[in-house]
Amino acid sequence: MANLVYLIPLFPLIGFLINGIFWKKMPKSLGGMIGTVAILASFIVSLGIFFEVKSTNFHGPLVVTLFDFISSGNMHIPFAFQVDALSSLFLLIITGVGFLIHVYSTSYMHHDEGMVKYFAYLNLFVFSMLLLVLGANYLIMFIGWEGVGLCSYLLIGFWFKNRDYTNAAKKAFVMNRIGDLGFLVGMLLVLFNFGTLSYLDFFGKLNGADVAVPSSIYNWIALCFFIGATGKSAQIPLYTWLPDAMAGPTPVSALIHAATMVTAGIYMIARSGALYSITPAILHVVAIVGLATAILAATIAIFQYDIKKVLAYSTVSQLGFMFLALGVGAYTTAVFHVMTHAFFKALLFLGSGSVIHAMGGEQDIRKMGGLGKHMPITRATFLIGCLAISGIPGLSGFFSKDEILANVFVHSPVLYVLGIIAAMMTAFYMFRLYFLTFNGSFRGTEEQHHHLHESPAAMTIPLIVLAILSIVGGYVGLPAVISEHNALASFLSPVVTNFGTHHLSHGTEWALMGVSVAVAVLMIIVAWSVNKKPNFAENKGLAKVLENKWYVDELYEAIVLKPIAALSDILDKYVEKRGIDGVVNGVGKTVRWGGDRLRLLQSGQVGFYIFIMVIGIVLLFMISFFGVK
Repeated sequence: MANLVYLIPLFPLIGFLINGIFWKKMPKSLGGMIGTVAILASFIVSLGIFFEVKSTNFHGPLVVTLFDFISSGNMHIPFAFQVDALSSLFLLIITGVGFLIHVYSTSYMHHDEGMVKYFAYLNLFVFSMLLLVLGANYLIMFIGWEGVGLCSYLLIGFWFKNRDYTNAAKKAFVMNRIGDLGFLVGMLLVLFNFGTLSYLDFFGKLNGADVAVPSSIYNWIALCFFIGATGKSAQIPLYTWLPDAMAGPTPVSALIHAATMVTAGIYMIARSGALYSITPAILHVVAIVGLATAILAATIAIFQYDIKKVLAYSTVSQLGFMFLALGVGAYTTAVFHVMTHAFFKALLFLGSGSVIHAMGGEQDIRKMGGLGKHMPITRATFLIGCLAISGIPGLSGFFSKDEILANVFVHSPVLYVLGIIAAMMTAFYMFRLYFLTFNGSFRGTEEQHHHLHESPAAMTIPLIVLAILSIVGGYVGLPAVISEHNALASFLSPVVTNFGTHHLSHGTEWALMGVSVAVAVLMIIVAWSVNKKPNFAENKGLAKVLENKWYVDELYEAIVLKPIAALSDILDKYVEKRGIDGVVNGVGKTVRWGGDRLRLLQSGQVGFYIFIMVIGIVLLFMISFFGVK
């Protein structure tokens, strides 16, 4: 079955080609069906490969070479896929959650005239992400890496007639390119020093006696890779594109934020665990940046009023938790949180889409309230998502977040305390969002109230499936105090294992669980108390700063955009126009001026021509006579 791995990205590619070529003539329902069936087919093959990898008969990792991609001198880079525990797990997440988002989109985008084109972009997005996780070397990963960057631009700016949306798309594209440069430099360092981009060859040569590489090179490679991850996975300082990505259709937000693009950086570092395990200084940087991002984004989310913006900053914060786990060497734990986060964050985004659909496009939670009685399925599933992300026992987010905090506690109690603070804010802002949206009385217009209704089955069924996954998804990674057998860690152990972690005593682990649950419940109660009678007066002081996102965008504009724009104006005026253009135009003007003067010699008088001819003969005679050589 693993030899059929090429079918997994092939199906979405075929769906993209069919919908992309015939989108103007194809019925919308047919385009949606083609796009959805393509992802379903990929999911079925992924399921088969997952169970084959899980079986004891699988001897991995298995590299399936399709053809020679680059062959020059001693450099040979095949177009090859690597099938192992890590890639097979990500295949299930991408195709499984991606399929549910496609089903949801068939209803959500039904009235959009560009629906078929939308599904073409969606299929291309999934194809690129599948390339990213399947590649057996960094070059194939980079192709998928750039592919999801392109598709994010196309999907975020899908409604391109709105200038703000196209600006958001350009912002995402440019900020990702900044990070991608770091990844590219890291790849070149690997190729130059190790002569390969293959994972198996590169990891096999790390600290090998046959490779004389200074230890500092490992740090530079790890740092460059991390810079790439900060762009794709929205970490400080390259995180501001992700909240603006809410300009795209809501299912796109779910796909970007939950199952695909933003998890690429986590996957890349987890895949490169062998490198990061020998670069502890860079791991420390990863942990600090991840924790700072988790706290910063959480503080911003507390004072946002756009339902999708709250979830967007929540995603940035949860990605910070994943990087915090990576930074303390808990690679398996980070992957565990990627999986659970894919379930509950996709659920929350699709739930917000259901709310926006019922509200006629309204996204401001100050104009909602009391929606629970009109949308019982959306309310129930959204509540499950909020409980899961808050870390309430029994749900998936509890197990993965608890495992992160336990590993952080072993590494550094100080980082643990800060992580708990970020977790407290998570519970508060998520239930603030829930209470303001579904509880209380309706605060919108009479027309909006009249049209409130539950979403159709094509939208609610994916919500129910994701809600179930958000409940049961965490039981594959039970902590040691509950079960000695961690199924996920055991499954991933041939490829990814936690580095430098130590087992806690059962008493300590129960205590840490108790603390995290207690602060989450406390914050839920505080959120309910504060928002029982919501007050939407204008924020002042620190609240105003947080509502305006710490003015980071304004800061970037002041210290980056405006100086670059001013420098560009100077270069345009003095270097381009007066320098380069001046030289080029000056040559042209000189030639023309000389031509105009020489033209005067063409008087049309025969006597003048004879005179010039005689002068020329005399000059030639003098040159030859005096022997000028």
